[in-house]
Amino acid sequence: MKAKLMIVGAHAGDAEITCGGLIAKYTRDNYEVVIVHMTLGEKGHPKLSPEEYGRQKRKEAERAAKILGANPIFLHYKDGEIPVNEEVKFQLCDLIREYRPDAIITHWKGSIHKDHRNTYLNVMDAIFYAALPAIKRKREAHAVKAVYFAENWEDPFGYEPHIYVDISDTYDIWKEAASAYAFARGETGFPYIEYYTCLFRIRGIESKFHYAQTLMMPEHQRRLKLSWLPI
Repeated sequence: MKAKLMIVGAHAGDAEITCGGLIAKYTRDNYEVVIVHMTLGEKGHPKLSPEEYGRQKRKEAERAAKILGANPIFLHYKDGEIPVNEEVKFQLCDLIREYRPDAIITHWKGSIHKDHRNTYLNVMDAIFYAALPAIKRKREAHAVKAVYFAENWEDPFGYEPHIYVDISDTYDIWKEAASAYAFARGETGFPYIEYYTCLFRIRGIESKFHYAQTLMMPEHQRRLKLSWLPI
């Protein structure tokens, strides 16, 4: 059985920008990686309409996933309008039961972005629901072994790096996948590739790697020293 990893991002690009080096590292080692995009992030372009930019970002997401060797899944929620409710939580619960990931990576709750905070809340409850056999859905219950939070410039409040993942040998793949997105290349104003290159280098210096991505664990998981990802 292949080991499986699911990454849930609020917008197309969130998972690839923050976790692309890690994704490439594990797909190379024959892991099955699923990227769930809650929204396309279609309202973030200063000149294109949400409809035009949404079509563009879906194509970019498909290209980035292909480069990383991952499977993209697109949900139907609108950029800036991700709700926190049972519909969303059970939709994610059903995806967890369908794809049966060993671990999930998502946003940390300490964010300046509403969609990121709401994604965290929905994912954490979905993990709980997915593991309960008493909750009857189409597929059988599945318990995720571990959950992690990716380091994101918009999610800084209370974030602590607990795990350093060496991405030195997959940095170039990360950059190629990130570059599939026009926003990451700086088209919408923020220099994402430059920022994360600097961040990954700093984390690499801290951990004696060349480039590193960090992950944060929930407090209970850290206290019990439960870590699933091979570092």
